[in-house]
Amino acid sequence: MQFTKMHGLGNDFLVVDDRNSVAIDWAALARRACRRHFGVGADGILVVQRSVVADLRMRLFNADGSEAEQCGNGVRCVAILAADLGWAGDRITWETGAGPVTTRRQGGSVTVDMGPPRFAAREIPVATESDEVVDMPVDVDGERLRITCVSMGNPHCVVVVDDADGFAVGTLGPHLETHELFPERTNVEFVEVLSPTRVRQRTWERGVGETNACGSGACATAVALRRLGLAGSPVTVELRGGDLLIEWQPGSAVLMTGAAERVFTGELELQPGEVLAAATSAP
Repeated sequence: MQFTKMHGLGNDFLVVDDRNSVAIDWAALARRACRRHFGVGADGILVVQRSVVADLRMRLFNADGSEAEQCGNGVRCVAILAADLGWAGDRITWETGAGPVTTRRQGGSVTVDMGPPRFAAREIPVATESDEVVDMPVDVDGERLRITCVSMGNPHCVVVVDDADGFAVGTLGPHLETHELFPERTNVEFVEVLSPTRVRQRTWERGVGETNACGSGACATAVALRRLGLAGSPVTVELRGGDLLIEWQPGSAVLMTGAAERVFTGELELQPGEVLAAATSAP
């Protein structure tokens, strides 16, 4: 199976063209191929398929085999590859597990219409009697944190901290990801506000661990900070892999602009059990 290794600000993926619909156990393949040092190494596998409701369909399988609804860095990667290889043009509508997403490529940069954020606790989901979760205190591993939760098609928990670089992301991140408040687990953003127009973010990603960048997380951060009165629009979200520009006005869609790059192409030897059936006609 051929793949292209890509990254969006260091959030790296194996991108696979599955427009001919080979029945593969993507979860099993992701667990094997994404292992660093033992496999190719990546945060996940992006699968590009045909769609009957959009130009193309994107699916993401995290390194642990779980399937995510949405991926802001990933959709920028597939947007660049699809345009480069002629699968679609510079403007593409994608079918995702979180609904339609539109990308517009301009050189090595892509602007993504991520759709409107959702705040209802039941839609994120968050197991609370409150309608929304805004600046709510939570005790985690002996620490009192204040969380604001947003859905960008996938769940996010934003925590404002004094020092993002020095914060115990590797300890508190997994505790929050699997906290009883989050029945489907959650992505966690630890954010330091540098100014109303610039913030610094570290992300503990559901099913992956800490990543160099998280596009949907940057969107959730911008939205949460605007609701808290700590940032405006546009705001630059500084990630370990680079910067994303996020724009959001209440009542409208979130726009994310950032780069993505191809790294190399290669072939994977599929293992017994990973191919579930022979190739079939695409829908």
